[in-house]
Amino acid sequence: MATPSPSTPTSPSPSLYIYAITGSDHPLRLEGLRAVGGVSGVLRAVTGGPLACVVSPAPPDLRPKRRDLAAHQEVQERLMADGAVLPMRFGMLAPDDAAVTAALDGKRAEYVRRLEELHATAEFNLKAARSQDDLLREVLTESDDARRLNERTRDGGGTYADRLALGELVARQLDARQRQLADQVVGRLSEMARGNVVASPAGDDFLNASFLVERGRAEEFSRAARQLAQGYGDGYDFRLRGPLPPYSFVA
Repeated sequence: MATPSPSTPTSPSPSLYIYAITGSDHPLRLEGLRAVGGVSGVLRAVTGGPLACVVSPAPPDLRPKRRDLAAHQEVQERLMADGAVLPMRFGMLAPDDAAVTAALDGKRAEYVRRLEELHATAEFNLKAARSQDDLLREVLTESDDARRLNERTRDGGGTYADRLALGELVARQLDARQRQLADQVVGRLSEMARGNVVASPAGDDFLNASFLVERGRAEEFSRAARQLAQGYGDGYDFRLRGPLPPYSFVA
């Protein structure tokens, strides 16, 4: 969650790495955690009224190394285990305590409200892909136009216009069917979530969706997602991650 005051990794001489915003009364069990940069015992909180921001010294030459990504995530998970948290994405920096306090004060009401809304929730992310060969066979079987053009252009036959028309038709059909699949999955799982955010899928995925789930329903949601995946059968690849800090639900 970007704020006007904390600087980005390109700002000059930042001194603080930012992990998360919590309530000032949140248990801050930071002992034993390694900070981004690999140093232990340097995590602390900057407090501003009803809010607190967990920080550590900013490492020089910050890069998304595996060790530092893991450290960032472990801090989020420790905080989330004890209550609501507004997690920052990896790489958020600020010049000093005063800048952090000013950022907290500047959006105090918004942050307090969002912490209340995220109380006792967690994020689950679901990605899904379908075999492109299966999808193509489905298009060629169920679309009369696609089947006719495919037969006309088989073994090098047909015109260039025919081949172009077939490619465009298949692309439209694949996109439409994948969107329909994504809508079906999100619609079924949304009944058990407070909210959802659908992001652009990458690679062969047709779905990249995050769900905000009450922690008391986490097992129920996970079970429903697994059953849904099993119902789609072979040719599908569903990957569920969670519970996670609610990154997707912090604007």
